Amino acid sequence: MSLEPIGKSLIGFASRLGFGASGIGTLYRDVPEAQAQEVLHSAYDAGFRYFDTAPLYGHGLSELRLGQFLRTVPRQSFTVSTKVGRYLVPPRGEDVDHGIWASPLRLKPVFDYSYQGTMRSLEQSANRLGFSEFDLVYIHDVDRYTHGDIFERRFDEAVDGCYRALDDLRRAGHIRAVGVGVNESDIATRFLQNATLDAVMIAGRYTLLDQSAADDLLPLAASKGVEIVVAGVFNSGILASGPTSANVTYDYKAPPAAVMEKAQRLAALCEKHNIPLQAAALQFPFRHSSVSVAVIGMSHKERVDQNVRWLEWPISTSFWDDAAQSNLIAA
Repeated sequence: MSLEPIGKSLIGFASRLGFGASGIGTLYRDVPEAQAQEVLHSAYDAGFRYFDTAPLYGHGLSELRLGQFLRTVPRQSFTVSTKVGRYLVPPRGEDVDHGIWASPLRLKPVFDYSYQGTMRSLEQSANRLGFSEFDLVYIHDVDRYTHGDIFERRFDEAVDGCYRALDDLRRAGHIRAVGVGVNESDIATRFLQNATLDAVMIAGRYTLLDQSAADDLLPLAASKGVEIVVAGVFNSGILASGPTSANVTYDYKAPPAAVMEKAQRLAALCEKHNIPLQAAALQFPFRHSSVSVAVIGMSHKERVDQNVRWLEWPISTSFWDDAAQSNLIAA
């Protein structure tokens, strides 16, 4: 498997791996400016041609840094996506919860899935990136994990507001494609049933450890010709560092016993076939024809070459057959 896509994607993806720009937004740890630009240059030089960001990432810092780099390369040479559902405002003395961002910009994210809020978000993103030609825009984080008891209201707002605004922009030719980016496959499926989408970014739900998206989202996406972008292929760490590592996480929390047991079985099977667990995790989603791209977050240039090596690692059909016979993946 190579970095180059098979065939031409409907929405302009030009590499099988996408660069997830959350890391350069200081996800969990500070990333100096020089380091951020270095990893972006390394990814581009390695053949990465899809770059994904969002206003949330570093409270605007990710878009700012990504735009600084992308303006140095030909616009037609890459695909870029950002997200809507939040815009940023000065805190004006209010406390701002930085959450998982180590050193974000001093701005406050505000949820807004309305029509006007969507336009405001995209105007701000254009200012940070330095260009307004977005290839793909995702409606971001309309899920139960983010919104809890008010999820249903947020969903209705997103369909009536965000989607309507993005559909108007798509019809006018200002954006190429419209998508949704969530962590729960049933919600992504519901969006597909209520909107005309070009792509879905699904995080953590089509991986070696969690294949729940295969039950609802992937069949519907295939029937509608909607492309799937997978994120979180390592489930936040357990498939990247391995189940025996210290402080291992699954979806940003301590892994449940059943998940740990499955990860251990997968690691043992990989060892039997002389395959890095990370290579199997990275290549697995592409076994489904609807999956176009896997977006990988990186903040060190060494990770770029490492991910490309894992993507290109030869994996025989006997490994996948063994995994299916062991009920680790679907047949």
